[in-house]
Amino acid sequence: MVSFALLTLLLLDFTGTLHRWLGWLARVQAVPAVLALNVVVLAVLVVATLLLGRVYCSVVCPLGIMQDIISRLRGKKAQRRFSYSREKRWLRYTLLAVYVAGVVMGVGVLTALFDPYGAYGRIAQNLLQPLYRWGNNALAAVAEHYESYAFYSTDVWIRSLPTFIVAAVTLVAVGVLAWRGGRTYCNTLCPVGTTLGLLSRFAIFKVRLDERKCISCGSCSRRCKASCIDVENHRVDYSRCVVCGNCLEACKVGALTYRAGKPSPRHDQEESDTRPIAVDENKRAFLVAGAAALSAAALAQARKKRDGGLAVIEDKKEPAREMPVLPPGALSARHFARHCTACQLCVAQCPNGVLRPSGDVFTLMQPVMGFDHGYCRPECNRCGQVCPAGAIVPLELDKKVSTKIGHAVTIRENCLPHVSRDEKGDPVQCGNCARHCPNGAIMMVDDETVEGAMVPIVNAARCIGCGACEYVCPSRPLSGIYVEGHDTQQLV
Repeated sequence: MVSFALLTLLLLDFTGTLHRWLGWLARVQAVPAVLALNVVVLAVLVVATLLLGRVYCSVVCPLGIMQDIISRLRGKKAQRRFSYSREKRWLRYTLLAVYVAGVVMGVGVLTALFDPYGAYGRIAQNLLQPLYRWGNNALAAVAEHYESYAFYSTDVWIRSLPTFIVAAVTLVAVGVLAWRGGRTYCNTLCPVGTTLGLLSRFAIFKVRLDERKCISCGSCSRRCKASCIDVENHRVDYSRCVVCGNCLEACKVGALTYRAGKPSPRHDQEESDTRPIAVDENKRAFLVAGAAALSAAALAQARKKRDGGLAVIEDKKEPAREMPVLPPGALSARHFARHCTACQLCVAQCPNGVLRPSGDVFTLMQPVMGFDHGYCRPECNRCGQVCPAGAIVPLELDKKVSTKIGHAVTIRENCLPHVSRDEKGDPVQCGNCARHCPNGAIMMVDDETVEGAMVPIVNAARCIGCGACEYVCPSRPLSGIYVEGHDTQQLV
C-alpha cells in the first residue's frame, strides 16, 4: 500500500517536486526497465524473483496492487470466494509472444496496452488527476482568499478523448476481473506476470504445501486470489503465485509454509517436514522487507475564456500536421515508438500543458506536443528527466534549446491581417509570433497580396519548433502559423 500510494502521488503530481524523491518508483517498473535497458534494475528483478517469487507483482506493480484493493472492497467474507482454476497456458504464452513481437517491431500500441505500469499510469493521469487538480484548485481559491500563494490554480481538461476512453475501459475491465476473480488479469493477460511466472517456478523461497498435514479443507484455496492452489492434488502453481500470504493465514493446521526447501519431483513441492509448523505472522513481514530491498481523472472542468470579461474567445483547433511534434529528446519517431509505454508520466509532469496523448492509431496514447495551452519553454526539460523507459532522453538545457524538433509553417489566409480589419478598414497588425519567438526565427514583412498588411516569414534554419508562435497566434479557430514535426531530431 505504501508503494502504491507513493507511485500514485508521483503520477498525479503536476509540480515536479515529487520526482526528485519518488522518481525511482517509475524506474523500477519492469517494462520501462526493459525498454530503457536498465541492467541494474533488471538484474535485481530477476534475482528477487528467483529468491522470493513474484513479489514484484504483489508489492511493486501498481496495477497488481490496485486489483488487490478492488478485490478487498468486497469485504473479508467475500475474500473466501476463490477456487482453484487450471492455468490457461495457451492464452498466457500467446499474449506474451504477441507482446514481445510488438516490442521488437516497434508497435507502440501493443507495448502501451499490455504494460501494467503504463495501464495504471493512464488510469491515474486521465481519471484521477482531474480530481486531484480540482482539489488543488479548491485549496488555491481558499488560500487566495487569505492572501496566501501556497497553491496555484491549474487548468483541468481532457488531453485526448481516445486515451481517456482506453483508460476508462481498462479500469472497468481490470476492475470487473478483480472483483470477480482476484488476480485474473495478472495471471492470464499480463506479459510481465507471465515472464516472472517462468522465473518464479525456480524460486528458492516458495509457499510449500505439506501433504501429510493437509486435511483438504480448502481454506487456502478459497483465500488464494491467484487461484493457484490445487487442494485435491496438493499442488501450488508457482508460476501464478504472487506470494501474498493469504493462504498462510487461512491454513489452521500448519500445512502451508513460506520457506526454502528442495521440491519433490512428483509435486514440485517440499517433502513433508516432521517438525510441527505454526503459522508465523513474521513471514509476511519478511516478504515485505525483501520486496523493499528490491526497489529501495476524467471529465475536464468547463471554463469559458473571455477577452476583457466580454467576448467569449473561441478555442483553437488542432492543425492537421503531417508529422506529429515529439518532445525534445525523443531522438526519432522510430526510437520513441519502440521505447514509450504511454504511462503518461511526462504528460502529468509537463508544466506548460504541451504534452498530450496521441490519437493516431499507430502511436495511440503515446505523448505528442500540442500548443493550444502553452509552448515548450526553453527553461524546461522535465519530460526527459521523468521518463522511466528511455523514450525521452534527458537533455541539458543548452542542448534542449538547440534541438530541432520541428519547424513553423505559415498559413497566410489564416493570418490576422487577412481575416480582420480595424475601424478604418485597414488590415489589423499583429506580429505576435515574431515578438514571442525565443530564437528570433520569425520576421514580419509586407504582404504582396494585401496592401498595408504585415505577415510573418520563418527562417527554417533558426526555428527549433518550440511552438511559441502557434500558441500566441490570436487567429481562431485555426492558427495562422503552426509547427510541423520532424521524423528525426537534430542539433542546430
